Amino acid sequence: MTHRPAVFAALLGLTRAGSAVGDFWVQSDFCARVKGASDEHPVTFTDPLTKEESTHGTASGRAACLHHCLTYVATQAIVAGIGARALGIRVHPVAAAAALALSFGTHYAADRRVPGKGLLEKLADKTGKGGFYRLADFGINGAFHLDGAFHHGCETVAALIATTNATTR
Repeated sequence: MTHRPAVFAALLGLTRAGSAVGDFWVQSDFCARVKGASDEHPVTFTDPLTKEESTHGTASGRAACLHHCLTYVATQAIVAGIGARALGIRVHPVAAAAALALSFGTHYAADRRVPGKGLLEKLADKTGKGGFYRLADFGINGAFHLDGAFHHGCETVAALIATTNATTR
């Protein structure tokens, strides 16, 4: 393949679009609120339709995060698959699977934000960004921004992996 940089740029753009749709449109309110729940830090969820409250711990948090990551990666796969086809890009199935596996695993690790134990909080603390991670004032949510930056970095690596043995028609 002679156009790997162009294929990389296209796949990165497609996976970023799929990521945004998966994170903000496909993810349910339940998953967004409960995915960081643990037995030490339970989350109370109020159903917006029935107004019923339920409390969730570690098992529910893991299940919600798993469900979110599955729908997130499925959305990326659909968007990237349709876009690649439209652009005449043939992605090797093994490379696509490896890229999606990386996206899934890193997304789960980042989104399982158990207070004091989550990957992003630990990374933020070790890199001197702990204060920014905890910032939730002045219209800024530091954890949200660091989460997005982490996902963008991982998706860039995943898009690079996806170009392995890719061809154009």
